[in-house]
Amino acid sequence: MPVDNELYDRLADRWWDPDSSLYTLCSGLNPARFPYLRRTLTDTLGIDPARLRVLDVGCGGGLLAEEFAALGCRVTGVDPSSASLRAARDHAAQSDLAIDYVEASGEALPFAERSFDAVYCCDVLEHVDDVGRSIAEIARVLNPQGTFLFDTINRTLRSKLVMIKLMQEWDSTRCMEPNLHDWDMFIRPDELRRYLQSAGLIAGPFTGIAPRASPLRLIALLRARRRGDFDYAEFGRRLQMTESGDKSILYAGYATKPA
Repeated sequence: MPVDNELYDRLADRWWDPDSSLYTLCSGLNPARFPYLRRTLTDTLGIDPARLRVLDVGCGGGLLAEEFAALGCRVTGVDPSSASLRAARDHAAQSDLAIDYVEASGEALPFAERSFDAVYCCDVLEHVDDVGRSIAEIARVLNPQGTFLFDTINRTLRSKLVMIKLMQEWDSTRCMEPNLHDWDMFIRPDELRRYLQSAGLIAGPFTGIAPRASPLRLIALLRARRRGDFDYAEFGRRLQMTESGDKSILYAGYATKPA
């Protein structure tokens, strides 16, 4: 089934709702991926994030944009969902964060060449119509020596079982919207490296992101969430997502633009 990206319009007012499936990105994924993204800039690449000009491609309701803004980055977020952008602007104002939000898609970024010091694209590449074009656009707007940060979903039998069957289709365990993901749109690491190379970017190492919970514990958590034993905020916390050597489902990485 095709990906239903219109759900981000329908659920736009629930990005920051602890009882929304979208909030799992905040309570479950952000605690694992944001420290990795920050550490890649500061420790791996030796970059002070304060005052960096940063672009968030596919920002949604601003869940990661606010994390980067709190570091002192000058953040611009783009997303094709105008309703999600309204939610992002409202929440940023409540949080007293100055973030510029612009309606646009990753395939056609409305910015000049060399506009940003860093670009990140998280939980997005598996949703876009043209991955290669999106990454080429990201490379275009990056400054020389700029950094591209990302995470996405691997296309493996294990990701099909977990992300499609368990979390999206099977009634006793599903916790996501129908047609949120299409397994055929997931991206293998070797494929992503080729996209990066074609865009003139130099890929760094990739890392996995996985729950500390065992497979049986994960199924138990999904069944409990499906019964309504706790909200999505608590579900995300109980997953205990962390960096891992296992890249079979989720993985993250970075690439740099040559001088």
